[in-house]
Amino acid sequence: MSHDQLTWFKSSYSGGNGGECVEVAFERADRVHVRDSKAEGCGPELVFTAESWQAFVAGL
Repeated sequence: MSHDQLTWFKSSYSGGNGGECVEVAFERADRVHVRDSKAEGCGPELVFTAESWQAFVAGL
């Protein structure tokens, strides 16, 4: 799935400038895409399995 087809989310805790965040998008139930919010769809994305993403978030 291309990043244009994904629905991206940003934390409600992100700063008012909008430039200090990451955005995440969920592809199906097994993949999580992560990107820099400043890139606005032009930068690289990291893709994680849902299991890896859950472990990362649980460790925060």
